[in-house]
Amino acid sequence: MYSVFIVDDEIIVREGLRSKVDWEHSPFSFAGEAGDGEIALSMIQDIKPDILITDIRMPFMDGLELARTVKKIQPWIRIIILSGHDEFDYAKKAIGIGVEDYILKPFTLEELMASLNKVAESLDKQKQQFTDISRLKSELESTFVLAREKLLTDLVFGALDSGAVIQRAADFDINLISHYYTVSVGEIYSRDESIDAIVAAKSRIMAFIKGVDDVIGFFVSPNVFVAIIKAQAEDSCEDRAFSVAESVKHEVSQIEGTTIVSAIGPVVEHTANIPKSFQDAFAVLKKSRFQGSNKIVSANDVDRDRDGSIVLQENDPLVDRLNYADESEIDQIIKEYISLLGENTGHFSIIASYLLVDVIMAVSKVIEGLGGDVKEVMPEILTHSFVDGAVRSEELFISEIKRVLTALLAYRNEHVQGRYADVILRAKKYIDKNFANPDICLRSAAEEVNFSPNHFSTIFSQDCGMTFIEYLTSVRVEQAKKLLKGTDMKSADIAYEVGFNDPHYFSFLFKKVTGLSPREWRNAHGD
Repeated sequence: MYSVFIVDDEIIVREGLRSKVDWEHSPFSFAGEAGDGEIALSMIQDIKPDILITDIRMPFMDGLELARTVKKIQPWIRIIILSGHDEFDYAKKAIGIGVEDYILKPFTLEELMASLNKVAESLDKQKQQFTDISRLKSELESTFVLAREKLLTDLVFGALDSGAVIQRAADFDINLISHYYTVSVGEIYSRDESIDAIVAAKSRIMAFIKGVDDVIGFFVSPNVFVAIIKAQAEDSCEDRAFSVAESVKHEVSQIEGTTIVSAIGPVVEHTANIPKSFQDAFAVLKKSRFQGSNKIVSANDVDRDRDGSIVLQENDPLVDRLNYADESEIDQIIKEYISLLGENTGHFSIIASYLLVDVIMAVSKVIEGLGGDVKEVMPEILTHSFVDGAVRSEELFISEIKRVLTALLAYRNEHVQGRYADVILRAKKYIDKNFANPDICLRSAAEEVNFSPNHFSTIFSQDCGMTFIEYLTSVRVEQAKKLLKGTDMKSADIAYEVGFNDPHYFSFLFKKVTGLSPREWRNAHGD
């Protein structure tokens, strides 16, 4: 199923597209809408749809500028332009920047669906191309590709003289000249350790990178991808790196059971300092231990020693895992501990006691890392009676570990983790205070906490488990519920009160979140 985002300054057009398409029984889902290009861009950065339908003439940022920007920050998005007859030549120019199709206004539902289906066929065809593993392997192992990778690998490892590297890169049609650089390093994982999945993911990444001017991408090992990001301004370099990492994550996630963890190094000047950015990114990657999940971290996410070097602490692997695991991983952790018991059934209680103490120690460290004290949070697990009782049988052992780990994850999730706790809390306070402002968006929230939009979007979604737009919508819906239950205000007035410009869109989102229309919810929950 492909997600669709709609941008048009005419409410009647947006409502028509939203309501007339039978989204539930089509290969498409409605991802969201906006009335102008600026607001749309902020939402698209957060929602990351597959298809964008946009009008050409809009206030603040027109459709062509929006399309051009979207193609730069999220190049996988397919774009359909809506245009009037007098904009025909203007619309044709859009094809040159990668717009997939354009539809002349006024248009019928059949014309719209034909265009969407055309885009879907293109996306399906692209997917099929990445199933021809033998062809993909051949492309990735060509002599030219391997020589190019060797040159760039020598560059990031500092094995080349900086004076000659620009000329040698030019021989491979690589332009290294820029004011600023940062390096992103990503490690690909396959749930089933499938070589074919890794090959398909690599091909998707390289196909994406091929069309991006300010990024040089290559592999330093079979599953480790490196991107050198170039920028003319220092403050835009890291933000661009986060944008690229998000695009790479998107490409990899298209391969079932495949994930990538990406780390971003510091911004540097001069090609001679590219190895420094790479080394820091690689060190961050190895410190993170996020295997099996799609994550993006940066050199700013780790502690540094007095000399500025990254501190690589040898943490308990279980501590690292529990810091970022979700509830679905608990059973797997328990399964791994049970396997350690082996066939020693006669010594079960002794071995299980050691294993349980190991779990208790890890739980204690996680709680301490969040600023808590295990003696206050889970005092019972520190007692001999708890350990003795839990190791009476394998069934009790499993049950008690599951209960402790479930409680730990609940505690962890209630306490914003990581170095960005203050940033997330300030962002949430900003949303709680300004949700009624229809102009609040990812960009304005990022400015509030002094972060770039792409960096803020990444840390917010990773720390909160939902995107900025999802959180904002949840706050607005909760406020709407209070007004529906506690006042006799009309649904349309409530929509404006909680920050929506379009009452129909409010009703659509309210039902999407609660399963009921505002009227149905009021009837069911009113006094």
